[in-house]
Amino acid sequence: MGVKGFVEGGIASIIAGVSTHPLDLIKVRMQLQGESHVPNPATIQTLRPAFAFNASSATAAAPSTIHAPLPPPPPPRMGPIAVGVKIVQTEGVAALFSGISATVLRQTLYSTTRMGLYDVLKQKWTDPDSGKMPLVRKIAAGLIAGGIGAAVGNPADVAMVRMQADGRLPAAQRRNYKSVVDAIMRMSKQEGVTSLWRGSSLTVNRAMIVTASQLATYDQVKEMIIGNGVMRDGLGTHVTASFAAGFVAAVASNPVDVIKTRVMNMKVEAAEAPPYNGAMDCALKTVRAEGPMALYKGFIPTISRQGPFTVVLFVTLEQVRKLFKDF
Repeated sequence: MGVKGFVEGGIASIIAGVSTHPLDLIKVRMQLQGESHVPNPATIQTLRPAFAFNASSATAAAPSTIHAPLPPPPPPRMGPIAVGVKIVQTEGVAALFSGISATVLRQTLYSTTRMGLYDVLKQKWTDPDSGKMPLVRKIAAGLIAGGIGAAVGNPADVAMVRMQADGRLPAAQRRNYKSVVDAIMRMSKQEGVTSLWRGSSLTVNRAMIVTASQLATYDQVKEMIIGNGVMRDGLGTHVTASFAAGFVAAVASNPVDVIKTRVMNMKVEAAEAPPYNGAMDCALKTVRAEGPMALYKGFIPTISRQGPFTVVLFVTLEQVRKLFKDF
């Protein structure tokens, strides 16, 4: 039963991941909007009020202080449709599937592990008499399964984020990874093997939140719908429970997802300090420069992806279980 759960979860996750990949790419691009305009404290100069300048002080003042160039205004924020249209116009339709190989590998490693472990824990922790599993145990199973799955799949996650974000960079700065294997090999050679686990603490935290909220909500809502006689165990119940699970997962995980995306995508140059010194540093810089709601950048495409992804995931999972029920 344990191996069966891994196979069923893996098949459903790969199908769901591939079918919603363009929405995930748009989400990543939106989360990175405004990042290049984070002010650098070292370059900020303190200017005196205009009325304090007179002929003598203006002569004595350093030219760089008086004529300090103002930072360029940030580009206007774009919604998910505008971001998608811009990607198609500037990079072509195929760009919507940038990093698709990394998505397949990520779902194979991460989602297969988390879905399989959750299924194992669910069978072990379900009350044999009532056939039900308390909500607290569902959440605990999701936290454990999500954390382990994220640790296993982090290299593919880093590669996916970079491949999805590459098109927004100037041509001279693009990494131009050919595939997820090329991305992982080049990261290992150029930045060290540890770069494959960059942002892993964020990945693990996000995965624990997503898995616990997504899987526990789905099972709980499904049980409530069937138990209260609202609907029978069928497609309608699966879709309803899936949408509820997707919404809860999106709300709970979006702030961590924004920080994870930025930390994974940052470019570390030799002999230069990295843009962020960790998750907390990234969160503080993001909030100071762009406001608290920056942590919910990309929420519309996140919920737009989480909804269909979760529906496809669980509807496919239920169908795969029917196919494999005799094995």
